[in-house]
Amino acid sequence: MQISRLALAGAAMLAAGAAAHAAPVYVKAGSLIDPGKGTVTKDAALVVDGGKIIAAGTQRATKIPKGATVIDLGTETVMPGFIDMHTHLTGDADTGAYESLGLSDERSAITGVKNARLTLLAGFTTVRDVGAGSYSDVALRDAINEGDVPGPRMYVSGPPVGITGGHCSDINLLPPEYHLKGEGVANGPWEMRAKVRENIKYGVDLIKTCSTGGVFSKGTSLGAAQGTLEELTAIVEEAHARGLKVASHAHGTVGIRNALLAGVDTIEHASILDDETIALAKEKGAYLSMDIYNTEYTLAEGEKNGVLPESIEKEKSISKIQRASFTAANKAGAKMVFGSDSGVYPHGDNPKQFSRMVQFGMTPMQAITAATATAAEALGKPGLLGCLNVGCAADMVAVRGDPLKDISILEQANFIMKDGHVYKQDGIEAVGIR
Repeated sequence: MQISRLALAGAAMLAAGAAAHAAPVYVKAGSLIDPGKGTVTKDAALVVDGGKIIAAGTQRATKIPKGATVIDLGTETVMPGFIDMHTHLTGDADTGAYESLGLSDERSAITGVKNARLTLLAGFTTVRDVGAGSYSDVALRDAINEGDVPGPRMYVSGPPVGITGGHCSDINLLPPEYHLKGEGVANGPWEMRAKVRENIKYGVDLIKTCSTGGVFSKGTSLGAAQGTLEELTAIVEEAHARGLKVASHAHGTVGIRNALLAGVDTIEHASILDDETIALAKEKGAYLSMDIYNTEYTLAEGEKNGVLPESIEKEKSISKIQRASFTAANKAGAKMVFGSDSGVYPHGDNPKQFSRMVQFGMTPMQAITAATATAAEALGKPGLLGCLNVGCAADMVAVRGDPLKDISILEQANFIMKDGHVYKQDGIEAVGIR
């Protein structure tokens, strides 16, 4: 059966009650971008069954299975669903960093439900959520996985693990008589190990730590290292022993170097790179996740949103340096993934970073690859995510036009499928059509 573009958008009633063994789906499009190979296939076709790609090729060579539902994307360009490696779905940009301390975990989780939907509808079928106040991100991930709410596939860190007074988990400045500290605050290798174990106990997928100060934490310096090499190494050893990867927030060069020497898997922000740290990242096989769009939002809207003057000044001081570091790292061939820091800017605006990645040195294909195949590698999910080959998850996004000629069209996803369920068709939300 063939579903027209408008009829498909109106068929949302099929979503929740669809049978587990629905008919296969045949998707055809004008072009298919394969970021892993760096190739484009014209008149492409994909067959989806059980949430996976079971056939892929040209329309001429790929037969329509008997009884299949046909989705005709016309001349649109289809590519793997995007992966954002640095999000904060349980927070909002228009809630000031210290105002947010008054929000309960329950409220944060509900905020996350809203933001998960916005993120998915922007074309991001997978995210890595790196830092929640408690385990609201774990609850959100589980609700999405169980089909209770729409959202991207989530890999979550829970509370970041970091030192007293550091950027991770200890940004509240209540008077000392309250005797309160952040959920993930630890000092010394054994306390760090204990916090990693606690996070694993409560169901996280990865560990987040901080090896420098941050823009939005009062009284911390972007260039100053946080956590000793011994402490960072303890975190990495404990996480890796349990099969979890480690992401380290790091702006300054010394903190970046310490995190790399400790063996972290990804460097978040990576703002102040030099030739030595870029070479070390390549040697260690670490991935750089650099958020080079959000500075524009912070400088334009931050004061109105309650961002502290100190944070505005830090953002001003680091933005040009970080973008220069991005250009240098890309030119040197470092492994780079798409990481936007959503929550610092409004969720759903994630695709705006693509054009900045191109502006500061990447080709359009490199930018798309950073948000698909390379990000999947960094997650440890190559061959499952960030691809549209046989055996890959049926996650895809389509746009009108050619993003290899105009990357900005990725800001207007026209079609979105995750795990074989259609969430957007012809620019209209479809609520998970099966």
